[in-house]
Amino acid sequence: MDGRQLRAFLAIAEDLHFGRAAARLHVAQPYLSRTIRSLEDELAAPLFERTTRRVVLTPAGAALVEHARAMVAEEEKARAVVTAAHRGRSGRVRISFAGPSSHVTVGLLARAVRERYPLIDLEFLPGRYGAAAVAELLRGDTDLALARFTEPPVGVRSRVAARDRCVVAVPGNHRLAVRDAVGFADFRDEPIVALPESFGSTVREVFVSRCHAEGFAPTFTQTAPDSWTCVALVSAGVGLHFTTASAVAQLPLDGVVIREIADELPAMLVYLLWRHADEDRALARVLRTAEDLMPSAGPAPR
Repeated sequence: MDGRQLRAFLAIAEDLHFGRAAARLHVAQPYLSRTIRSLEDELAAPLFERTTRRVVLTPAGAALVEHARAMVAEEEKARAVVTAAHRGRSGRVRISFAGPSSHVTVGLLARAVRERYPLIDLEFLPGRYGAAAVAELLRGDTDLALARFTEPPVGVRSRVAARDRCVVAVPGNHRLAVRDAVGFADFRDEPIVALPESFGSTVREVFVSRCHAEGFAPTFTQTAPDSWTCVALVSAGVGLHFTTASAVAQLPLDGVVIREIADELPAMLVYLLWRHADEDRALARVLRTAEDLMPSAGPAPR
C-alpha cells in the first residue's frame, strides 16, 4: 500500500461515490477505479461493493478506514518533518552560556525561537566561559555560544550582542563596603573568590591582568563553579568577587553590596559566537532571531 492508494480509498470511503471522489482528487474516474482495483488485489480482499445505484464499504473496507487514516497522517507528518528540516524550520541547536549573566538573554531567545520555529529544539549548556566556550564550539560540541570578551576571539565568527561592565561583590560589613567605587590597588592582600582558572573566564583574566599591572598577584582564597556560589561565599565573608553587573543583577544579594570599579577597564562585550562555514539552516534561523532580539552592539562580525 502506498499513500496514493490510501488517499484514493479514503476519498471514496468518505463520499461513497467514485465520480465525486475522482473530482475531489482531481483525477479521472477510470484512473481512480484502477487504483482501487490495484489496492484490492494487493490486499486480496474487496473494499467496496459497487452497484449501478450505490457504493458501500465491505467489512474489509470498513476495517481499513481508521488504519488508512493513521497511515496517511503519518506519511504527511514525515513529509512535514523532512521539509521543515530541509528548510531549517526544525533541528537541534546547542547553545552554551556562562550563567546568571546570560539568563535574561537566553530566556528571551528561547521564547522567540519557540514562537517562530516550534520544531527547532534548543539545548542550553550553562557553565561555559570565555576561551573554554570557544574551544568547545570549535570541537563541534556546541553550535552557538554567548561569551564575554574584550575583543573578538579568533577562529570563530562573532557578533557583539550586548555590553557589560565589571563590578565587585563585597561583604556588607567589609571596609570597602562604604566606598562608592573600588580601585585595583584596594584588592592587594584581599582574599578573592573566583571561578577556577581552567574555566577560561575573561572576567577573571582581566582581573588578574590589572592586579599584575598594579604590581601584585591576587590572592585567590577560594574557587567556586558558578556565580551563585561565588556570591554566597562573599555573603559568608570568605572574600571579594570580581564579576559583571549582568551576573549580580540576577542573584540574591543578602549580606552583599555591589561596588563599581574606579579604574578604567576595557569594555566587557557579550559576543554571539558560531563556527565559520556552518551551513546548518536551523542555526541560521536562530541567528536571525537573535539578531532581531539583540541588534549588533559593537564592531562588524568577523
